[in-house]
Amino acid sequence: MKGCSVMKKILFVATVAEHFFYFHLPCFKLFKEKGWQVDVACHGDRELPYCDNRFEIPIRRSPADRENLKAYKELKSIIKNGGYSIIHCHTPMGGILARLAAMGERKKGVKVIYTAHGFHFYKGAPLLNWLVFYPIELAFSTVTDCLITINNEDYEFAKKHLKAKKTVKVNGVGFNSDLFYKVTDEEKLRLRREKGYDTDETVLIYVAEMNENKNQGMLIRAMQRLKKADGKYRLLLVGADNYNGRYIRLAEELGVSDCVEFLGHRNDVSDLVHMSDIAVCSSLREGLPVNVMEAMACGLPVVLADNRGHRELCRDGYNGYIISPNDDAAMADKIRLINNNKDLYNKLSDNGVKLAEPFSKEKVLNEVETVYDGYC
Repeated sequence: MKGCSVMKKILFVATVAEHFFYFHLPCFKLFKEKGWQVDVACHGDRELPYCDNRFEIPIRRSPADRENLKAYKELKSIIKNGGYSIIHCHTPMGGILARLAAMGERKKGVKVIYTAHGFHFYKGAPLLNWLVFYPIELAFSTVTDCLITINNEDYEFAKKHLKAKKTVKVNGVGFNSDLFYKVTDEEKLRLRREKGYDTDETVLIYVAEMNENKNQGMLIRAMQRLKKADGKYRLLLVGADNYNGRYIRLAEELGVSDCVEFLGHRNDVSDLVHMSDIAVCSSLREGLPVNVMEAMACGLPVVLADNRGHRELCRDGYNGYIISPNDDAAMADKIRLINNNKDLYNKLSDNGVKLAEPFSKEKVLNEVETVYDGYC
């Protein structure tokens, strides 16, 4: 970021503080190191380092929530009185409210950047998504100086159909290469023993909150198939349960509770990935999933349900496999194929490590810094 000495204040906006904590602290640090004032507006009590001023606003995920009107009014006041040079907004409601609140100041020269972490309208999306979300994004793109996309499908669509002054693509938010890297077989076994897992079973892992979109039920059904097949398999589902225990009950109904573990939120995710053998992902919609990047960096072959974010990271047959959404039979078949062929496993593992390299936080931060350079 060269030539930014005159412009010293940036405001980041998102729905919840956790979004910034997990994905954007390197950007905060970058601006602080360049002498900028870094302010944040969001909801939640998560502590955020590299932040000068933190504005708690009652922003909510649901567009219908009346609290968003209060959030808009507060955000408009913050922006009007803040003297910002750049406003960078994230998440659907953060993007809508920030761009709406910044319209007046934008006419005075404030630059507005929005990162779309995966449009809700995409090839194969429900018609309702297109009817609701596309017109909204089309309208707000007219008051966007730079639209950042994170996958090729969104980038090509935005360039052709949306009206932001500038549209760019970066490689998502990046994974932490200090935590996620390929370990030796000896370290993998050590971690297995340390955490109480058998060293002779095949461990599958999916790191994601449990909800309808993440679609963990498909993996549980695949485990029912694998349990009847050869070998010992264990599925680790790592993430908070935001689906009212439905998947836990499904595992009980299908008789696989003994080989499916619901681990909830964990602070040792890197260790769990390191000790696992294959990463599986069943989500119906993704922008560019960090959990897949992390698994690839650790050398885990991947078996992924077909969606634009997964297609961006997996070359079918090169570092893993793409299967049709909700096809639990294909999921089980590909897992067995990888598990029963050591040469294939090693090839997919090595190729995944190579493909993950451009997605490290360091390289993504360089891409984002280049974007910021155009507005400093």
